[in-house]
Amino acid sequence: MSLATLRLKGQVTIPADVRQRLGLQAGDRIEFVQVESSEYVIKPAVEDVRSLKGLLRKPANPISIEDMSATVRRVCVLEK
Repeated sequence: MSLATLRLKGQVTIPADVRQRLGLQAGDRIEFVQVESSEYVIKPAVEDVRSLKGLLRKPANPISIEDMSATVRRVCVLEK
């Protein structure tokens, strides 16, 4: 069993063996999922990139790479 201590500001250090089994690294987000009234499951808060498919619609008039590059150059010159 792995134990951790809740700090004064609500911070907890997840034990190394738990981080390793969950595949967690510094900066990763975790999700607390309530499974019963006083029980939670901790899991990595990751989503497959494929879940984003369909969120953005294709533009009616696509823009070419050349047009994008020209706009970026123009904006960069205006910001100087």
